[in-house]
Amino acid sequence: MTTTDSSTDARLPADDSAKTVRTALAASLIGTTIEWYDFFLYATAASLVFNNAFFPDQSSLVGTLLSFATFAVGFVVRPIGGFVFGHVGDRIGRKRTLALTMLLMGGATALMGVLPTAAQIGVLAPILLLLLRIVQGFALGGEWAGAVLLAVEHSPPKRRGLFGSIPQVGLALGLALGTGVFALLQVVMSDEAFQTYGWRIAFLLSIALVVVGVVVRLKATETPEFERARASGDTSTVPVRDVFRPPALRSTVLGMLSRWGEGAAFNTWGVFAISYATGTLHFAKVPTLVVVTVAALLMAALIPVSGLLADRYGPKRVYASGIAAYALAVFPVFALFGTGNLTAFAIGMVLVFGVVHAWFYGAQGTLYASLFPTRIRYTGLSTVYQLSGVYSSGLTPLILTALIAAAGGSPWLACGYLVLTGLISVAATLALRPLPLQDAVA
Repeated sequence: MTTTDSSTDARLPADDSAKTVRTALAASLIGTTIEWYDFFLYATAASLVFNNAFFPDQSSLVGTLLSFATFAVGFVVRPIGGFVFGHVGDRIGRKRTLALTMLLMGGATALMGVLPTAAQIGVLAPILLLLLRIVQGFALGGEWAGAVLLAVEHSPPKRRGLFGSIPQVGLALGLALGTGVFALLQVVMSDEAFQTYGWRIAFLLSIALVVVGVVVRLKATETPEFERARASGDTSTVPVRDVFRPPALRSTVLGMLSRWGEGAAFNTWGVFAISYATGTLHFAKVPTLVVVTVAALLMAALIPVSGLLADRYGPKRVYASGIAAYALAVFPVFALFGTGNLTAFAIGMVLVFGVVHAWFYGAQGTLYASLFPTRIRYTGLSTVYQLSGVYSSGLTPLILTALIAAAGGSPWLACGYLVLTGLISVAATLALRPLPLQDAVA
């Protein structure tokens, strides 16, 4: 294995027309929006519904912890999906891999929408919920890296950052769509109706979304960079092995550490904050969901700005500075939360989730793409993003809930943990040695 691509070419192929590039970007954005809608729809339901529907015999705290535990399982399975689909993506191609991950994710989400509750079938209900969550995690394990590469590997050399930010917009839109649909359903029906059957509508909506997403992805072409690598024979027999041995090992380990703050941040503001606001701060569910939706939409609008900054100043600088801003904002934002005022809560969420998260998240895809050569890039990105997700993302709601309970309801111990994740991420990011973008991606 070498650290540079033998297939490097600074120009896009002649047949990579503007229409082809637009289709690739659309497939990347629409696909990630739908995939994240499905995945984080579960997170919203875990905060508002599943603790009662699937763990009704537990106390409120225990029910919430169990609900978040099944949420975390999806992150534990994601690395397995990342290894499997990363191998397929590096050996067979990005396009077909992404269509398969979407079908798996959409099927699992739709089945959740018709899943009987614990009151109907007893202990089998949470077991089936857990199995479907495992399928979700497995599918998403191969999604993010492929979507980023579909965009970045179609991009012109001076627009790597902007193109790499487009699939990141899908995360914000997917979360906004999920929380927005849940808020709308609770506005148009009673709480009893929502808890009984209304929440299922949001999950069944995935069927229509997935059909659209699969059609768009099948229209996209394979990335020119992968085609060049395949034509030249520059492929890896076992990509996951190469990712964990020198010289790629350094990038893999530091990349995973650099993601700790990002994963903790998103699952604090996009997942845990919903439970904290409705359970601890006693805000009404609909206003809370509206706040998260607005913050996520602002994030979606600002992520491309982060991509443009990455093109100008480099993704490493943009990502590190954004993570540092997140670490600095944790204590002030929780102080705003502690006022018990919905307006203060909204201001904090808009600033830290809408603005600061967009600041670093838009640069992340391009930064991580520059860490690996084409021959192992799908697997490398999947490993960095998904394996780190176990501790950086999936366990965050559980850790914060437990730390706040251990501190007698005070959030400051939890805040200290979040600041620590930011400091680790900044240090790891600064230690990264990305390949020059024209060599790594062009």
